[in-house]
Amino acid sequence: MLPRIFGLVAFLGALVTGFAAEPARPNVLVILLDDVGFSDIGCYGSEIPTPNLDALATHGVRFTQFYNTARCSTSRASLLTGLYSHQAGMGWLDGMVKPESLGTHGRLHDRCVTMAEVLGSAGYHTSMVGKWHLGQQNGTTPWNRGFQRTATTQFGELYFPVERSAEPCKYVYLDGRKVPSHSPEVGTGNWYATSMFTDWALKFVDDAKEKQKPFFLYFAHGAAHFPLKAPADLIAKYRGKYKAGWDKLREVRYAKQMELGIIDPKWPMSPRPEEVKAWDSLTAEEQDRFDNIMAVYAAMIDGIDQSVGRMVAGLKERGMLDNTLILFMCDNGGNAEGGPNGVTQGEVIGSPDSHVLLGMSWATLNNTPLRRYKHFTHEGGVSSPFIAHWPAGIPAARMGQIENQPGHLIDVMTTVMDVTGTTYPSEFNHHRILPAEGVSLRPAFLGQPLHRVKPIFWEHEGNRAVRSGPWKAVMKFKGEWELYNIEEDRTELHNLAGINKAIAGLLAKQWEDWAASSFVDPWTLPPTNNWGAEPIRFSGGKKK
Repeated sequence: MLPRIFGLVAFLGALVTGFAAEPARPNVLVILLDDVGFSDIGCYGSEIPTPNLDALATHGVRFTQFYNTARCSTSRASLLTGLYSHQAGMGWLDGMVKPESLGTHGRLHDRCVTMAEVLGSAGYHTSMVGKWHLGQQNGTTPWNRGFQRTATTQFGELYFPVERSAEPCKYVYLDGRKVPSHSPEVGTGNWYATSMFTDWALKFVDDAKEKQKPFFLYFAHGAAHFPLKAPADLIAKYRGKYKAGWDKLREVRYAKQMELGIIDPKWPMSPRPEEVKAWDSLTAEEQDRFDNIMAVYAAMIDGIDQSVGRMVAGLKERGMLDNTLILFMCDNGGNAEGGPNGVTQGEVIGSPDSHVLLGMSWATLNNTPLRRYKHFTHEGGVSSPFIAHWPAGIPAARMGQIENQPGHLIDVMTTVMDVTGTTYPSEFNHHRILPAEGVSLRPAFLGQPLHRVKPIFWEHEGNRAVRSGPWKAVMKFKGEWELYNIEEDRTELHNLAGINKAIAGLLAKQWEDWAASSFVDPWTLPPTNNWGAEPIRFSGGKKK
């Protein structure tokens, strides 16, 4: 009898052990930067030290051809819904509401579902900190689209408790409550937003741990969106380091990118645009002013890296790092708004009372070695760093590897559904939901092919593009279709449209078919590139 009892105990013990060995569903931390270019962090070629982001890349997988949608609101819509932005109702920024339109509603449409809504329904603790910019003034708030805990701003242009900013930017929304930014509820002392929101992010991680739930945390940095602002000590750290100028520093970044394997040496660096002056042609006073602008920007990147370091350390201290999938990305390429000279207003540049835009000249450095900027669908406008870090889910042999397969923000939803074992719904809140457009990037984490069936598409302000395999057709608003073999010519210097008319025509037709079926409104307005003027400002919840 005793052997049978011992056998039963052993069997039950093995059974329990087997259940205990089942891996827990991973936590998911999505980190999004604003207006940060392709080469602005160290592991993508920058001279700005970003040791914490570099460590994520060293222990994760770094993508070289990851794409965004070229703009703030549109990228956020695609990231959170897995749809193209027009399908999600966000065909432009959330300040444009066209009731008669197909895809420009200034809010998230009921035909989409957010990652927070899906994961929250599956038992996840869902939270968000930072910039929303998805139509809060039009009825789409983070707390009514699935986020259970929030510490957010409506638009994002907030860096200090009291500063020069438009009225809607002077508030933080704590779990849906509108709180003045200077309130002690938001943060103590003369906080800097990048750090303050990190405090809230860790509070939300603790809330999830206390509730014994896996978490989904969306950390949408306002940095480095204009107006550029940073703590004085951080700015001082970089003051004088940019007097080498954009011409020399582009060469330095380009060489580092080749050394890192981020770019292929056969891709020449795009030439300096005509609008951008040669650095050596500037006066000493002009060079000092430009150095000051870039010092503020570099300080903002430094602050972001410190935030990432605190998040990683916090997760490690809580025993949660190994089974947390961290996805790091940006919403568009470097921002040339402000024109070649940028904008500097205020007595102390980068202070709470200043108003600073980086401008085209430094944005050309941001996007090294690619062409064009935010707004455009050429590579400089739509290419982002992308890092996946997940010790429990990425094999040791893949850590530190570079992945050259193309990815896009539409892929993030499908990827997260895959790794969490969550089902993407066909209906939510009694509304039919459009099928997700992306593919799971998990095979690429493992070194396997993605088997993407459909091309990748873009449209923003009449700028358009389509990528299929190595081929990319791209058109600047009111221009002609251009054709590039991205595998051979990532910097888009050799237009093959006249030589390969059949391929160009096929891609153009695919784009037209996609636009017709994806709620893409015809663009008839002049683009808001705003090179030499004051930036578009918010007032009363609408764009001016």
